[in-house]
Amino acid sequence: MRHFGHISPTVREDLFHQEPVEFTAASPARTLAAALGATLYSPATRPHLAADVAKQARRGVVSMVLCLEDSISDAEVAGAEENLVRQFAEIDAAGTEAPLLFIRVREPEQIVDLARRLGGAAHRLAGFVLPKFTESRGTAFLDAVGQAAEQAGQHFYAMPVLETPELLHLETRVEALAGISRTVNAYRDRVLALRLGVTDFCSAYGLRRTPDMTAYDVQIVAGVIADVVNVLSRADGTGFTVTGPVWEYFRSQQRLFKPQLRRSPFLEEGVEELRTALIEHDLDGLLREIELDRANGLLGKTCIHPAHVTPVHALSVVSHEEFSDAQDILRPERGGGGVMRSAYTNKMNEVKPHRAWAERTMLRAEVFGVAKEEVGFVDLLTAGLQV
Repeated sequence: MRHFGHISPTVREDLFHQEPVEFTAASPARTLAAALGATLYSPATRPHLAADVAKQARRGVVSMVLCLEDSISDAEVAGAEENLVRQFAEIDAAGTEAPLLFIRVREPEQIVDLARRLGGAAHRLAGFVLPKFTESRGTAFLDAVGQAAEQAGQHFYAMPVLETPELLHLETRVEALAGISRTVNAYRDRVLALRLGVTDFCSAYGLRRTPDMTAYDVQIVAGVIADVVNVLSRADGTGFTVTGPVWEYFRSQQRLFKPQLRRSPFLEEGVEELRTALIEHDLDGLLREIELDRANGLLGKTCIHPAHVTPVHALSVVSHEEFSDAQDILRPERGGGGVMRSAYTNKMNEVKPHRAWAERTMLRAEVFGVAKEEVGFVDLLTAGLQV
């Protein structure tokens, strides 16, 4: 699979200075963590889940979470597990390419049990999402992932979700973060990425952001995000990929952006129509939040509606200017440091302080590609939607 692999090679050639690379579940963890992109969540109760997975793969989704936790009621869990077993068998029998698939469980015991019940179809599973992750709960979860992998004869990844009150509350946050850090570092080979449960954070204080507000406008949430990145996503080789929070707004039965697709995105009126459509579909806030995610050290995003996937991926593509700066900073002859004017002659590139940024940018360029100099977000968005 690859990002923007669902659009034609000709269109990709027109858009990209450097196209996204192909990757598989067997690719290095560093690549997979960066490539998760918009991770689409779906309740495990959906009766046509296998068809849904195939449909989303055709639309450019590269990672999905099939949820047995908060998205379904307690009474539905047993039926949802049975449904997952049936749907994975159907996915495997179809033999078609699917996104990276993860199951969000409730308890550690489900992990080993589900891996056993999936049988031969378990090779279609990339791993498990571990809810309400703490030091005390985390060890049992991560041990279960290892046991399931041994039982299935393959590697499974874990994605812990950081969402508990202990992490949110100021008086317990430092120790909670230290405990999480100890746990995930002890199981580093199993932990693919860390996910943020911002809805649970808001719930603890009876808060809910509106469609024109980002998670960073809710200061109590912004403070937790900052501290998680501070402790768990450092650029010194000890950090993990931390993904962006869910965007929970969408329009029902929306036909996304269809009017402006009749116009060239290079025309000013086409851009204005797209901007209007984004606002009308409650996605203007999403776009601002994606930008703030990246500015605050997060990569990828939890999504609960297919309409959110293409905007996340379009904004993840590295611009030609970013790529040019990163290349200049990482040139071997710059190893001793120094400062230079950027090739775009609009900023200072200082080799040593900007090196970690450049390395992260080049990883993002690998998995999401580099846009041509004249190609912008509107072009990438409209191309991604015309499928």
